Amino acid sequence: MATLAPEKPAFSHWSQRQRGDSLDHIPGEDGWPVLGTTLQVLADPVAYGHRMRNTYGDVWRSRSFGSRQVSLVGADANELVLFDREKIFSSQQGWGPVLDLLFPRGLMLMDFDHHRIDRRALSIAFKPGPMRHYADALNRGIAGAVAQWSGKTMKFYPAIKKLTLDLAADSFLGVPLGPEANAINKAFVDMVQAAVGVVRKPLPFTAMGRGAAGRKFLVEWFTAETIKRREQGGGQDMFSQFATATREDGTMLPVDEVVDHMIFLMMAAHDTITSSATSLVYLLAKNPEWQDKLRAEALAVTGGEGRPVAYDDLGKLELTEMAFKEALRLIPPVPSTPRRALKDFTFGGYLIPAGTQVGISASMVHKMPEHWPEPDRFNPLRFTADEVAKRHKYAWVPFGGGAHMCLGLHFAYMQIKILTAQLLTRYRIEIEPGYAPKWQPWPIPKPKDGLTVTFTPV
Repeated sequence: MATLAPEKPAFSHWSQRQRGDSLDHIPGEDGWPVLGTTLQVLADPVAYGHRMRNTYGDVWRSRSFGSRQVSLVGADANELVLFDREKIFSSQQGWGPVLDLLFPRGLMLMDFDHHRIDRRALSIAFKPGPMRHYADALNRGIAGAVAQWSGKTMKFYPAIKKLTLDLAADSFLGVPLGPEANAINKAFVDMVQAAVGVVRKPLPFTAMGRGAAGRKFLVEWFTAETIKRREQGGGQDMFSQFATATREDGTMLPVDEVVDHMIFLMMAAHDTITSSATSLVYLLAKNPEWQDKLRAEALAVTGGEGRPVAYDDLGKLELTEMAFKEALRLIPPVPSTPRRALKDFTFGGYLIPAGTQVGISASMVHKMPEHWPEPDRFNPLRFTADEVAKRHKYAWVPFGGGAHMCLGLHFAYMQIKILTAQLLTRYRIEIEPGYAPKWQPWPIPKPKDGLTVTFTPV
């Protein structure tokens, strides 16, 4: 019998309210009147999290973005929330207060059967056929851009941000955007910044107002393009795959849902890959001995300077993958993950009631000495098969886990491997001695000064 898409759940993140005293038994702080702990979290979420953990342990409460919430720290907490055996935790209601105004109905904002059905439909875009197409596009686009960097001292973050958008235009959309690229880039930037703005209404001259305008622009663009792709049919780019994807009963996703999925996935891929590529380049610049190792591996696999990485050879770049994983450990592109409890549950000796906003932190668990000896040191050999087997499965969660494991993680590995091979077979990545840029830690980490690097031909 055909399986239809389930009805959207009756609950939403604003319809379940707790009693004011429901979390009083959990240690923590409510912060200032009205604002609570919001400004402390926004100013330095990493320092804030470490202070709270040092003061209250692995379970604490706070009051940010208008509601009380509970933070759970540790690999066991990650497993409880991400694997979610008992379907306790809602991703929709967790991310909703932050993303729902700007990125509604993205895959990350769906739960259980609805999420499973749409994820299965969208997964067609990551099958081997389309992935080979993306690999060709990535090799071509990255080589063309990287070849222009020879001998230059430059700000890497804005350069890779522009490149990832151009690559998304080719691999994701299958069209050269031309003059539209800047408008689309600005729309995504405005939407991400608005998602964590203190003002939650789209008032003029606010971050949320700019974010709402960005969403309006993208909805109009993607709606027209979705209709066009369906009329044309076919296409190996990701957008064409999504536009013609079908659910289990053979029906296509509604146009507005395709649009929402594309806006969300473009945002996620664009900003998280930009962040993680920047982290890896910075860490390789600080650790030139690892550049040498990855360069030798890339030359052995590709056969020479600037040559493409064949799709079937991606798995041979083992050291490159380990270095990327270590960069994701040290600077995860999604530092924390929110959920909302749909049922009462117990963790760390505390009963946490249904309706509670719950958060876990990849950035904290990725630095816990019990899992990561010398946690601040860059050491890709932490990710050999033997070392991984010794470690808690949920001690490393940059791509999430469970049913909500990042749909595009293999695309991310592919893009980073091709970028790294193109860079290191051509250049030494150099920074000034003692250079240590400050990073904006949240919502998606990036160097505040853009990261100044020099690409010196080898």
